[in-house]
Parts: sequence; structure tokens; C-alpha cells
Amino acid sequence: LSNTATVSYKWAVRRQQPQISIPQRGKERKTIFGCVSPLSGELVTQIADKGNTKTFFSLLFKVAEKYKRQKVYMVLDNVRFHHAKRLKPVLERYSHRMELVFLPPYSPDLNPIERVWWLMRKRVTHNRWVKTMGERVDELERWCETISPLQIKTVCNLIENIY
Repeated sequence: LSNTATVSYKWAVRRQQPQISIPQRGKERKTIFGCVSPLSGELVTQIADKGNTKTFFSLLFKVAEKYKRQKVYMVLDNVRFHHAKRLKPVLERYSHRMELVFLPPYSPDLNPIERVWWLMRKRVTHNRWVKTMGERVDELERWCETISPLQIKTVCNLIENIY
């Protein structure tokens, strides 16, 4: 996630190309972690300054706290910190109710959360400029709080047939 806009398509009057003002100042970045349940439409997110083992721990604890009585299967890509040795004690502690499932390399299309991120970018970052990273984070948090379980289930079910 960054404070810069992503330019995307939009409807316009024929032969009148819309102008989108996107002044670029210093680029700031944040990392957003997320877990989604395609069946219930629940979304758990964590925003951090960086993506690393420590911030991934935060998401694991948040998910473990939310789903105390359920078995959770977390579908993950192969980013380095998802495989960190420091995760082992935490995963052993929660092994009875949390299992990490790693996708094959270069296959984000198999991960349900990627569909949610696609929709988030469409609604929060495409063709939208903000002055500060704080504004972008506020927009993102507001979007995460207001997206309905039905919207999440709908966008995730675009890949339902591969599971």
C-alpha cells in the first residue's frame, strides 16, 4: 500500500480523455496483511510499516485470538518471512487449531485474499490521490470495516471451483 494513486480505466465521454491529477511527492509505503474466510465472508487485517516476521506474528496472534474455537487454514504465498524459523514455536503452540498452507510459487491467483486486495485497490487506490499516507490508511481501514461479508464471499467465489 502506498500514498500514490494507481491509474486505472474509468468511464468517460467519448473523445474526452479525463485528466487525473496525481502529484507525486515522496512515496510512503505500508504493508497490509490479511486473512479472509471465503465461506463466511469474514476479513481480518493488520497494517504495518514493514512486512517481516515480527509483523506477521501480529497477524497470527490476531487470527488465533479471533478464532479460538475453530481450526484455521491460512493460505500463504512464499514470501521469505512466512517460512521464518522464529515462527516454529508459535506454530507449534497453535498447531491444534492453525495450519499454514503454502501455495506453489508464482500463483497468487490461487489465494482468496488476492481477490479481496483486487477489490480494495479498485475502491481505495485506483484514480484516487491522497496527500498523506495517513489519509490512505484511514481510507483503507474504513473500507475494511464497511465491506460486507456478501461482497467478500462474492469476490472470493470467483475462484471457488479450484478448491
